[in-house]
Amino acid sequence: MTQYAENDILISGTGLYTPPESISNDELVASFNTFVDSYNATHRKTIEAGQREPLQHSSVAFIEKASGIKSRYVMEKNGILDPQRMCPRIPDRPDTEPSLQCDMSVAAINAALEQANKKPADVDAIIASCANFQRAYPAMSIEIQSALGIEGFAFDMNVACSAATFAIQTAVDAVRSGSADCVVMVNPEINTGHLNFQDRDSHFIFGDVCTAMVIERAAVCKAPSAFRILGTKLITRFSNNVRNNFGFLNRADEDGIGKPDKLFKQNGTKVFKEVIPITSGLIISHLEELGVPVDAAKRLWLHQANINMNNYVAEKVLGRRATLEEAPLVLDEFGNTASAGSIIAFHRYNQDLTNGDIGVICSFGAGYSAGSVVVQKVVPE
Repeated sequence: MTQYAENDILISGTGLYTPPESISNDELVASFNTFVDSYNATHRKTIEAGQREPLQHSSVAFIEKASGIKSRYVMEKNGILDPQRMCPRIPDRPDTEPSLQCDMSVAAINAALEQANKKPADVDAIIASCANFQRAYPAMSIEIQSALGIEGFAFDMNVACSAATFAIQTAVDAVRSGSADCVVMVNPEINTGHLNFQDRDSHFIFGDVCTAMVIERAAVCKAPSAFRILGTKLITRFSNNVRNNFGFLNRADEDGIGKPDKLFKQNGTKVFKEVIPITSGLIISHLEELGVPVDAAKRLWLHQANINMNNYVAEKVLGRRATLEEAPLVLDEFGNTASAGSIIAFHRYNQDLTNGDIGVICSFGAGYSAGSVVVQKVVPE
């Protein structure tokens, strides 16, 4: 029977907040095509003169073949589906009220703490880590800490789609060093706020969600079962192929305000070709370093970016086509949720593993960045 060692570092709970609204591919395509027809009619003369390229319709078949996505949860759908707006309507809140990301985080954290049999008073630190924050300061993590009544410390991180795995390693390092016994890592992703819904190649990609994870020393764990963290490994390689130039200096150059590069943009073909070997190579080398045979990894909880990328990464790692049980997908329901994707997959698909089973939580994304977290299910006697 696999047992905890006192200094083991564990994942003892996960939580998921799902927004109340969802957009189907049919809804998204209808809105986009209405926009395209309006744009082409408005610019008919310059299009006919060859001075401007007409926009092309999207389709449900195109979206599902390109990505595997069928729907996505969103914080607000009417603004996104309005062909005259194509952006969520999320009003500013006064400084005296909790921010939207704070509300999402509190819900996900409370669910994770319940699974871990923990109370806020048991938490020593919070790491808020995601692709985009609502504001520069005060840190979102400190607002979340205050809302939950947690002592200790908190800070924000941003590593795009790898923000969760990078935060897991940071939490592990904090526990190992003794600066905390219990850390909560949270990923409040409002990705629809930075998505260009007028771009045919990417308008369907992202959804909104929040995930949370409790990472703690075995000596203070109260959960009936947990996952021992066998090791973490991170890698980064600079690339411009996934980029978002929005930032506080935009106001210093008025010519750039409202330009497409201030939203998500990518060269999908290059990302596909370059990220797959980086990610699969990271997982394989990490397992080798830990002395874990590849075929001992029962589950790959991969970043939910694209069904084709996930299939190729899993195939490169396993040396064969993976089953949905081995590499579960959630992007058909959630879309790409940036840093939260692999955590949703882990949250949804780990209960069936038995004592001693090993799996890998893996992210990959802009940067390029990739993170691997190798874990082992532990059900102590």
